[in-house]
Amino acid sequence: MSQMTILTGPERRRRWSEEDQCRILAAAFAPGATVVAVARQYDVATSLIYKWRRTVRARETGFAEVVVVPDDPVAASVPAAPPAVIELEIAGKVRLRIPLTTPPTLAAAMVKALGVS
Repeated sequence: MSQMTILTGPERRRRWSEEDQCRILAAAFAPGATVVAVARQYDVATSLIYKWRRTVRARETGFAEVVVVPDDPVAASVPAAPPAVIELEIAGKVRLRIPLTTPPTLAAAMVKALGVS
Protein backbone atom coordinates (compact mmCIF):
# COMPACT_ATOMS: atom_id res chain seq x y z
CA MET A 1 0.00 0.00 0.00
CA SER A 2 1.28 3.51 -0.86
CA GLN A 3 1.99 6.03 1.80
CA MET A 4 0.80 9.62 1.52
CA THR A 5 2.19 12.54 3.51
CA ILE A 6 0.08 15.64 3.99
CA LEU A 7 2.01 18.76 4.78
CA THR A 8 0.24 21.29 6.93
CA GLY A 9 1.26 24.73 7.98
CA PRO A 10 1.94 27.92 6.08
CA GLU A 11 2.70 27.77 2.40
CA ARG A 12 6.41 28.35 1.87
CA ARG A 13 6.08 30.44 -1.28
CA ARG A 14 4.10 33.29 0.12
CA ARG A 15 3.66 36.49 -1.82
CA TRP A 16 4.10 39.54 0.39
CA SER A 17 2.44 42.75 -0.72
CA GLU A 18 4.52 45.90 -0.77
CA GLU A 19 2.52 47.26 2.18
CA ASP A 20 3.28 44.12 4.20
CA GLN A 21 6.96 44.35 3.31
CA CYS A 22 7.11 48.00 4.39
CA ARG A 23 5.30 47.19 7.64
CA ILE A 24 7.69 44.33 8.42
CA LEU A 25 10.73 46.44 7.50
CA ALA A 26 9.55 49.27 9.74
CA ALA A 27 9.08 46.85 12.62
CA ALA A 28 12.42 45.11 12.03
CA PHE A 29 14.47 48.31 11.96
CA ALA A 30 12.59 50.26 14.61
CA PRO A 31 14.65 51.44 17.58
CA GLY A 32 15.10 48.58 20.05
CA ALA A 33 13.79 45.92 17.67
CA THR A 34 15.76 42.96 16.36
CA VAL A 35 15.41 41.50 12.90
CA VAL A 36 15.38 37.97 14.34
CA ALA A 37 12.44 38.71 16.66
CA VAL A 38 10.40 40.37 13.90
CA ALA A 39 11.22 37.53 11.49
CA ARG A 40 9.91 35.01 14.01
CA GLN A 41 6.80 37.11 14.65
CA TYR A 42 5.90 37.23 10.95
CA ASP A 43 7.29 33.75 10.15
CA VAL A 44 9.68 35.04 7.52
CA ALA A 45 13.39 34.38 7.00
CA THR A 46 15.77 37.06 8.24
CA SER A 47 17.57 36.95 4.91
CA LEU A 48 14.33 37.94 3.17
CA ILE A 49 13.97 41.01 5.41
CA TYR A 50 17.51 42.09 4.51
CA LYS A 51 16.77 41.43 0.81
CA TRP A 52 13.66 43.63 1.00
CA ARG A 53 15.74 46.38 2.62
CA ARG A 54 18.33 46.19 -0.18
CA THR A 55 15.54 46.33 -2.77
CA VAL A 56 13.99 49.41 -1.16
CA ARG A 57 17.36 51.14 -0.94
CA ALA A 58 18.08 50.34 -4.59
CA ARG A 59 14.81 52.00 -5.62
CA GLU A 60 15.69 55.21 -3.81
CA THR A 61 16.93 57.80 -6.25
CA GLY A 62 18.24 60.27 -3.72
CA PHE A 63 15.52 62.78 -4.46
CA ALA A 64 12.91 63.97 -2.00
CA GLU A 65 9.34 64.89 -2.76
CA VAL A 66 8.89 68.63 -3.10
CA VAL A 67 5.58 70.33 -2.45
CA VAL A 68 5.10 73.85 -3.82
CA VAL A 69 2.49 75.87 -1.97
CA PRO A 70 1.11 79.20 -3.11
CA ASP A 71 2.05 82.35 -1.22
CA ASP A 72 -0.42 83.30 1.45
CA PRO A 73 -0.58 86.47 3.59
CA VAL A 74 0.51 84.65 6.77
CA ALA A 75 3.70 83.38 5.15
CA ALA A 76 4.51 86.88 3.88
CA SER A 77 4.93 88.15 7.46
CA VAL A 78 7.62 85.54 8.18
CA PRO A 79 11.14 86.67 7.18
CA ALA A 80 12.19 84.92 3.99
CA ALA A 81 15.36 82.88 3.70
CA PRO A 82 18.10 84.23 1.44
CA PRO A 83 17.37 83.32 -2.19
CA ALA A 84 20.57 81.26 -2.60
CA VAL A 85 19.57 78.71 0.04
CA ILE A 86 17.72 75.40 0.01
CA GLU A 87 15.58 75.22 3.13
CA LEU A 88 14.28 71.89 4.46
CA GLU A 89 11.80 71.55 7.28
CA ILE A 90 11.75 68.03 8.68
CA ALA A 91 8.64 66.87 10.55
CA GLY A 92 8.07 70.43 11.78
CA LYS A 93 10.94 70.01 14.26
CA VAL A 94 14.14 70.69 12.36
CA ARG A 95 14.88 73.36 9.79
CA LEU A 96 18.00 72.96 7.66
CA ARG A 97 19.31 75.70 5.36
CA ILE A 98 21.80 74.54 2.76
CA PRO A 99 23.57 77.13 0.56
CA LEU A 100 23.40 76.36 -3.16
CA THR A 101 27.20 76.35 -3.26
CA THR A 102 27.30 73.28 -0.97
CA PRO A 103 28.58 70.15 -2.75
CA PRO A 104 25.77 67.57 -3.22
CA THR A 105 27.63 64.90 -1.25
CA LEU A 106 27.99 67.22 1.75
CA ALA A 107 24.32 68.23 1.56
CA ALA A 108 23.30 64.55 1.44
CA ALA A 109 25.54 63.80 4.43
CA MET A 110 23.93 66.64 6.44
CA VAL A 111 20.43 65.36 5.70
CA LYS A 112 21.48 61.79 6.52
CA ALA A 113 23.03 62.93 9.81
CA LEU A 114 19.63 64.26 10.84
CA GLY A 115 18.20 60.77 10.41
CA VAL A 116 16.21 61.47 7.26
CA SER A 117 16.66 58.75 4.67
